[in-house]
Amino acid sequence: MCGVSMLFMRSLEAYERDIFIQPKFLSKFQPQKSLSRKVQQNIIFTGSGDSLVSAMLAEVFSNYQVKSFDPLDLLKNKYILKNNKIYFISISGNTVSNIKVAKMTKKSTAITSNPQSKLANVCKASIILRFPNSNVFTSGSLSFLESALTCISLVTHISIPKNSGIFKKALNDVKKCTFGKRVFVLGNMHTFPLAMYCAAKIYELLGFDAHYERIEQFAHMELFSVTKGDTVIIFEEKNSHNKKLVKNLKHVGLNVIHPQIKFKNKIVQLLYYVYFSQLLSLFEAKKRRKKECHFILAKQLRNASNAMIY
Repeated sequence: MCGVSMLFMRSLEAYERDIFIQPKFLSKFQPQKSLSRKVQQNIIFTGSGDSLVSAMLAEVFSNYQVKSFDPLDLLKNKYILKNNKIYFISISGNTVSNIKVAKMTKKSTAITSNPQSKLANVCKASIILRFPNSNVFTSGSLSFLESALTCISLVTHISIPKNSGIFKKALNDVKKCTFGKRVFVLGNMHTFPLAMYCAAKIYELLGFDAHYERIEQFAHMELFSVTKGDTVIIFEEKNSHNKKLVKNLKHVGLNVIHPQIKFKNKIVQLLYYVYFSQLLSLFEAKKRRKKECHFILAKQLRNASNAMIY
């Protein structure tokens, strides 16, 4: 990618660039000072899309001291806002639902990359994300990683591993994967929001039929909608429960991908599954000789999305 002007960079190339500079960016990442446990009891994180994933991760990493909500839930139930401080996560800072809720709150902080945005102007304070921006409209990768780690650092002390092997492990594992146009991504606790993020990248880059669910709930519900040849991706270290699940899924003709990294550290696991999610959709798009992300080419769908988001 060296020597290519960013002015002429296509969305898939920009996405790839953002993914591969993440390990270097992490060496410069500055965590926030963690909020006290007492303060966390009156904290809510909210956002949409990738930003909701960041909010959900904050909730899990706080041991459920803080809460995460969809902004429309906050908009429709003002009681939830009472006596709580709200952290609004929005890379652009221009998502309309966040802005409407922010106008209703007395204590608010925007987590955004745009200090001049409508959200930043409405909120009482801002945390500005400073990831390097290629200025090419593409799917969120580096922006998501910084927002997720920023939110997590607000609820617990984190140390960013300097081990470049995490990215290499994800890269090597993805190269061994094959999947079709129907995918189910499963997770638990801190990996469930990442399953949601993985599905989002499949939607945005490929336009495939992807689903995300908790491991336990999948066996009760979505399993009855699968057909032979569908792919199930499990984001959880091996244990007796998911070994049994893998065996049973393969027995009914499903393709199972069970990526994992042998570290107990949850930040290491988070980084691995984020990288894996990003690279999985990237490599499949490249196999199909795509130059643009699916959501860039699906103009009518993007227009409908923009009409609701902004």
